[in-house]
Amino acid sequence: MSNTPRIPLLIDGEFVQSTTSEWRDVVNPATQEVLAQVPFATSAEVDAAVASAQAAFKTWKKTPIGTRARIFLKYQQLIREHMAELAAILTAEQGKTLPDAEGDVFRGLEVVEHAAAIGNLQLGELANNVANGVDTYTLLQPLGVCAGITPFNFPAMIPLWMFPMAIATGNTFVLKPSEQDPMVTMRLVELALEAGIPKGVLNVVHGGPDVVNAICDHADIKAVSFVGSTKVGTHVYNRASLAGKRVQCMMGAKNHAVVLPDANKEQTLNAIAGAAFGAAGQRCMAASTLVLVGEARNWIPEIVEKAKTLKVNAGTEAGTDVGPVISCAARARIEGLIAAGEQDGAKLDLDGRNPQVPGFEQGNFVGPTIFSGVKPGMKVYDEEIFGPVLIILDVETLDEAIDLINSNPNGNGTAVFTQSGAAARKFQEEIDVGQVGINVPIPVPVPLFSFTGSRASKLGDLGPYGKQVVLFYTQTKTVTARWFDDETLGHGVNTTISLK
Repeated sequence: MSNTPRIPLLIDGEFVQSTTSEWRDVVNPATQEVLAQVPFATSAEVDAAVASAQAAFKTWKKTPIGTRARIFLKYQQLIREHMAELAAILTAEQGKTLPDAEGDVFRGLEVVEHAAAIGNLQLGELANNVANGVDTYTLLQPLGVCAGITPFNFPAMIPLWMFPMAIATGNTFVLKPSEQDPMVTMRLVELALEAGIPKGVLNVVHGGPDVVNAICDHADIKAVSFVGSTKVGTHVYNRASLAGKRVQCMMGAKNHAVVLPDANKEQTLNAIAGAAFGAAGQRCMAASTLVLVGEARNWIPEIVEKAKTLKVNAGTEAGTDVGPVISCAARARIEGLIAAGEQDGAKLDLDGRNPQVPGFEQGNFVGPTIFSGVKPGMKVYDEEIFGPVLIILDVETLDEAIDLINSNPNGNGTAVFTQSGAAARKFQEEIDVGQVGINVPIPVPVPLFSFTGSRASKLGDLGPYGKQVVLFYTQTKTVTARWFDDETLGHGVNTTISLK
């Protein structure tokens, strides 16, 4: 164990080893190999990271906007050049297939590209002559030190949702990656420094609940962004809000995909299989809940057959569709929920427990699993499973499907599959969910638009990227100005210029 690499902190532009006595193993979920150890930072180390960011803010906030933009132009280039390396690290520590890992990095890269356009995004407004000789204009000014707390399921994408936009708008940042898979995040941080982010502008601390609480409580942190579970997100929102911070929390989900009888069958089956089982179901936007309307309920056998064609294996193996889940504990929880589904009376059409994966017998594997006959009130419906488990409900009409979805506490994402424009428009108008897909199973918007969410899936008014996040990371200052012509050369200033 003495040869196991230890992941550093980043404080004041330097990668430093923590002085903590508490360390956690970073484990390859396909093999149980210990890849590294991550520290649970001390309170003094969190304070040092924030102090560094606070000091750096004094000069960074005055840095020309073009200078900031050029750093992120360089950063996106470096990410592209290291895409394969980043994906390999991510797959080793998180378990995703290599193509899925590249997708994780790429969706974060899109936000970095958006940050490079900050000159067009951080514009104020001007109203000329609001009164005689009076103009009013607004300035979007940075807040100060901001912080981000990220989850295990997207260890590249979600950190890249956070610190690039915060820094591009003139703030400094303290990042706390997931302690389960921080290695790819740290490599991205190294590349960010290489791109030119100055000393102290970006800092990284690792840890668990104590570090999260320290971030929420710290008087010098002005805003906190969180992505993760509803339980932790609610705690972060309440604690950080009580401490007077601006907070955004993107949290749990139960994403319903509605299939109408007129949907294109083959395209829909492929879309559902990828959205339900891809990334081993560990997506906050996974289409984990299928609602079959009317005659579409007859598709269940074909859905099961499509799922059976998916290959379960380590993410590094060619042709893999479903890799391991993140940990032994996650696997045990998923298997427990599958057992609960049986006990509650749902029909287990496909059981993915204990798949045989030659060469990776110690891996945290759960194969595609399908329940039909599911009803609200069953544990598999009421809880977010966060694994490769698809539950199927059936209703008679689109109105019933809409009512079902709007009655669920969560409102992260949803989709409808149909060839009827009228049905699709009715769905998008009446559904109370943040992200809506029409024949698109995972409708995560590109960074030109804002990731949203509703009800229990989101706390805070502004989303984590797009135009909304510029408002989240800035304070609007309104200036009303009036200037007078003065031909008397007054104000106590002698304006005569001597030519001698």
